[in-house]
Amino acid sequence: MKEDFKQASDRIFCALDTTDTSHAVSLAQSLKGTIGGVKLGLEFYCANGSDGFKAVADTGMPIFLDLKFHDIPNTVAGAVRAVMPLAPKIMTIHTQGGPEMMRRAADEAADQAAKLGVPRPWIVGVTLLTSLDDSDLKACSVNGTTSSVVPKLAVLAQQCGLDGVVCSPKEISLVHGATGSDFKLVVPGIRPAGSAAGDQKRVMTPFDAVAAGASVLVIGRPITQASDPAAAAKAIAASL
Repeated sequence: MKEDFKQASDRIFCALDTTDTSHAVSLAQSLKGTIGGVKLGLEFYCANGSDGFKAVADTGMPIFLDLKFHDIPNTVAGAVRAVMPLAPKIMTIHTQGGPEMMRRAADEAADQAAKLGVPRPWIVGVTLLTSLDDSDLKACSVNGTTSSVVPKLAVLAQQCGLDGVVCSPKEISLVHGATGSDFKLVVPGIRPAGSAAGDQKRVMTPFDAVAAGASVLVIGRPITQASDPAAAAKAIAASL
């Protein structure tokens, strides 16, 4: 896991939660050399598609494409195939799509990477969204707590050939206890000390998350909504 990063700041990926391509490109350019990459999610991709992705990629920043594919296995395999020419660093699917869906996604990413001559992206499975807590699971008729459900989904993802999972900071030690320390953990819900939690319910500081074993820290608003995003990113990187 550590060989993926030359320095601690490379673990930070900034979530560019915007529909404005020019703003996303400007942010990516300002953050280059300070952090490891940027994350583009549904909001950005639905508004701008592959052209928007390419515009941000042209800055030279590694990109985490966070589309959280969740559909029948054949459809998810096709979706992975469709975005592989973009050569993202990380891609997400939902673990709750089931074993076959996860296996098909992982296999398709490997096959297409070899065919296209691009690096194989990490395929990571979303366990439970960090906006959910135990009361939300109960409302959705899910038996168990976040601390019991997340490790089980992580083990299933590992068995299906995924590189890692997305989990909240609160489940890092639980997941590593179930999967081993080499399984990659992409961790949102990261808030520097004193920052507002926003819509995240299971949060932790960057330093504590890395100390616990996070592979990648996903940080959005504490950077993007700062008066000086680059300075905010540097301060977070220095805290690691």
